Amino acid sequence: MLKRTYYLDKIRGFYNSNLIKILVGIRRCGKSVILEQIIDELKDNGVDDKHIININFEFIEYEELKDYKKLNSYIKEKVQDKKLYYIFLDEIQNVDRFEDVVNSLRASLKNVSIFITGSNSKLLSEELSTTLSGRYVLINIYPLSYKEYISLTKKDPYDLDNFWDYATWGGLPNRCEFTEEVNIKNYLHSVYDSIMLRDVVERLNLKDITLFNLIIQYLIDTVGREFSCDNLMKYLKNYKTLSTETIYTYIEALCKALLIKKVYRYDVHGKKTLKTLNKYYVTDLGIAQIKHHNTEFKNYLILENIVYNELIMRDYEVYVCKLRNKEIDFIAKKDGKVKYIQVAYSLDDEGVREREYGAYKGIDDNYSKYIITLDKNNYEQDGIKQIYLIDFLMNNNLSK
Repeated sequence: MLKRTYYLDKIRGFYNSNLIKILVGIRRCGKSVILEQIIDELKDNGVDDKHIININFEFIEYEELKDYKKLNSYIKEKVQDKKLYYIFLDEIQNVDRFEDVVNSLRASLKNVSIFITGSNSKLLSEELSTTLSGRYVLINIYPLSYKEYISLTKKDPYDLDNFWDYATWGGLPNRCEFTEEVNIKNYLHSVYDSIMLRDVVERLNLKDITLFNLIIQYLIDTVGREFSCDNLMKYLKNYKTLSTETIYTYIEALCKALLIKKVYRYDVHGKKTLKTLNKYYVTDLGIAQIKHHNTEFKNYLILENIVYNELIMRDYEVYVCKLRNKEIDFIAKKDGKVKYIQVAYSLDDEGVREREYGAYKGIDDNYSKYIITLDKNNYEQDGIKQIYLIDFLMNNNLSK
C-alpha cells in the first residue's frame, strides 16, 4: 500500500483539533486508504482501539446507521470517558442529514475529533457550509500524482513509456492493478458510471443521462480551450429547446461531482478575475481517455491538464492568464508569490519557441516565468526558465 505522505503531512496538525476534518475527492481516488493510514498513525502513537470509532457506510453492517438519529445515538454510546475519541465516518454522504449529526456530535461532545470523507457533491453543498460554518477544514484529495504513481508502481520516472501510461490511464490507484488495456478501460468505465449515477443523476434527479454524457464529452474534447456556451449548444443540436441556464446547471453538477475543474481567467493588467471565457480541465486523465474523441488530446492538451492538476495538488491558486491580445497558460499564486507558466510539447521548432517565449512580452513585473515542456533541449532566453516536465512532476522545482 502506498503511504500518501503528502496528505498525511497536511492533515496531521489537525488530528487532535475539534475542527471537523472533511476529506473530499473524486470516487476511488484513495480517501478511505488515507483514513486507514491516519488510524494506523494514531495507533502507533498509543491510541487504543476503543477510542477509535471507524464506520464505513458502504459496508452493509452499518446499514442501520444511515438513519441519522441512530448514528448519533450509536456514537454517543461509544464515548464512555473523557479521553479524546477519534471518529471516522467514511462515505458519509450516504447518511441523510449527516451534517446535522456531525454538528451535533461536535457541539455536544467536547472530547471528539471527527474525520469525514465523501465524493458526493453534498460535501461541497451550501447546506454543509451553512451548518458547519467556520467549524471545519476541507482537505482535497486527488488521484495519484505522477510522483505517487512512480512510488506505487516502482517504475522508472524518466522512461517516457511510463509517463505516457500515466498520462493515458490516469492516477486512480486501483487501475494500477491492471496491465491489460481492456481491463483498465472496464475499470475506468465502472468508476465513471458510478460517479454519473450516484453523484450526478441521483443528486439532480435527472432523466436524460445521454445529455449529460454529451456535455462531459464536449468538455473533455475541448480541455484547455475557451468555453463557449454557444458552441456547446451547436454541439447539442438535437436539443433545440435546451436553455443556457440548464447547461450551466449540468456543468456545475459535473464540477461538484469532481469530474472536471473550472479555471477562471485573470486579467494581468486589470488585476482582476474574469468570470467569462473560462476553461475546464479533467480531474482524472484515465476517465478523460475513455470519454474523449479528440485525436490531438494526447499530443498537447493532456500536458496542460497534467500541469494544472499538479499545481492545484500543490495548493496553488491557478488561473488562465489574460494579457490583452495574448494568453499565458497559467498564473499560479501561493504564499503571496506569483508564477507565470507556459506548457509546450516541444520547443524544437523555431516558430513554436517564438510563440511560447513571445507570450511573455508585455509583462513588466518581476514574477518568475516558466516554460514546462517534454523537450530536453534547453532554449532558455530573456530570464524565462525552462523546466523538463518529468523534473517538474518529480520535484517541486518552481522555486528555482
